[in-house]
Amino acid sequence: MSIHYQNVRKVTTHVLQEMKIHEEKISMLTAYDYSMARILDNAGIDVILVGDSASNVMAGHESTLPITLEEMIYHAASVVRGVKRALVIVDLPFGTYQGNSKMALSSAIRIMKETGAHAIKMEGGEEVVESAVRILSAGIPVMGHLGLTPQSIHKFGTYVVRAKEEVEATKLVEDAHLLENAGCFGLVLEKIPAKLAAQVSESLKIPVIGIGAGSKVDGQVLVLHDMLGITQEFSPRFLRRYHNLFEEIKGAVKAYIQDVKTLEFPNEKEQY
Repeated sequence: MSIHYQNVRKVTTHVLQEMKIHEEKISMLTAYDYSMARILDNAGIDVILVGDSASNVMAGHESTLPITLEEMIYHAASVVRGVKRALVIVDLPFGTYQGNSKMALSSAIRIMKETGAHAIKMEGGEEVVESAVRILSAGIPVMGHLGLTPQSIHKFGTYVVRAKEEVEATKLVEDAHLLENAGCFGLVLEKIPAKLAAQVSESLKIPVIGIGAGSKVDGQVLVLHDMLGITQEFSPRFLRRYHNLFEEIKGAVKAYIQDVKTLEFPNEKEQY
């Protein structure tokens, strides 16, 4: 039986766990600024991810690698100020936790203290468990991320579907259980076979959020600018565009330009 959590006053990691238990799907989107965060929160989104995808959609980089901890803190603080209900999770950016658990803890503490966010997310399995444990020991909630891990793009060399072969699929399952046993409250699975994602979600007690991982997981996440059609170049199979804001905004700007040049704006009612 599904219980509707739309009316909870504040979404917490505990609420997400209850949603999994009661088979209530979890909705999650990215946001990077105050205005968009307010809209998402008012719409009733469960989780807002301040993703390192800001590197792509906000700063115009080709990958998530260039974004800095300071930039992530700026975006996250802006989002938190616009949120009353949603759980806000912040990506630890590339170079702030890999291979150095002390640096990982320091980075996570800065995010929590300087933004007011509720949790952090980090990519990787066995290779980041030590960092995850150290962060968790400080009382900071951690969400894992397996499958396609964009911060490792140069290792993979491509954004194709991950874990299609048995060896990689087996490691992903093992890593998922490692992260759960370490104390992570949730897990993102990106661009992996739906059957494998279903197997992982069913075998874990913690919520599993999918992006390109099929429907048999506990929730879904998309990049806001992709699902709203603000970005146009990115069209993977898993992306559903709910709007075409690129064309709508462009049309509005063209109308404004036309009105300015033809003296249609401002009219007498729009001046003092």
